[in-house]
Amino acid sequence: MKDVNIETTLTVYENFEELPKEVVLLMRKASEARLKAYAPYSKFLVGAAILLENGEIVTGNNQENASYPSGLCAERTAIYYAGAQFPG
Repeated sequence: MKDVNIETTLTVYENFEELPKEVVLLMRKASEARLKAYAPYSKFLVGAAILLENGEIVTGNNQENASYPSGLCAERTAIYYAGAQFPG
């Protein structure tokens, strides 16, 4: 047996405006997508935004169904949409 030490570093921003403009745009798009989420059971609205290599921004939101907690998370919804709209 051996011990493994793991270290990490993170950057803490004092406010939203300190973030890179690209990140601010993605966060705004994710917030907009959150408003379209379907979460009648958990009431927890989630949005996601993905910047593609071609410059397009794809969004998604969580989708619950009657067999709660089964459903789709916002990230998966955005990824599936990106694959459907921009194959390859």
